[in-house]
Amino acid sequence: MTKQVAVILSGCGVFDGAEIYETTLTLLRLDQLGIGYRCFAPDIEQHHVIDHRSGEVARGESRNVLTESARLARGEISPLSELAADDFDGVILPGGFGAAKNLSSFAEAGANMEVLDELREALADFQAARKPIGLMCIAPVMVPKLLGPGIAVTIGHDPGVSGAISAMGGLHRSCAVEEIVVDFENRVVTTPAYMLATRISEAATGIFKLVDRIDEMMDL
Repeated sequence: MTKQVAVILSGCGVFDGAEIYETTLTLLRLDQLGIGYRCFAPDIEQHHVIDHRSGEVARGESRNVLTESARLARGEISPLSELAADDFDGVILPGGFGAAKNLSSFAEAGANMEVLDELREALADFQAARKPIGLMCIAPVMVPKLLGPGIAVTIGHDPGVSGAISAMGGLHRSCAVEEIVVDFENRVVTTPAYMLATRISEAATGIFKLVDRIDEMMDL
């Protein structure tokens, strides 16, 4: 039976949702490896909407995270509430500021952030079943709140974000853009992606390594 991976999105667009290149590269590598996937996103309103040309908040505009995520998934997406770990062999969270604004409150609260209950409950089932979990870009900052303290992750080497991870009880490991950090005991794989990448090819190298390692860990 073909392996299956759940991909959890947080909208569409680097500044207020899931990072488009990171998501696309993840889905591409899964497909290249012959791994089936299904995308999920919470059915909630975005924290805010960013005009991606100006970088400014679009005042008076609101969008739905699930509806926006459907753009990335070409319409093939389900509400996060329907994600059942029993149906999948692993789970991957691309980055983008949606992870820090829609899936959590990190963008506003830093180390005092809260994470979306729906997301924590979904990942708890993967963790309990010891199914591998991959996160990239800013998404690993959520790991201490989602999965517990003492788990090694990376966001590259940003001192502010890595300090917040440490303050929440996580273990941050500095990492180059093309590399990954693997916590074998907790079965968590992370890579910096666009926390460091300046070109799509740089992001692709680390993301492909992350997906490859998730693939390997699904066999263990």
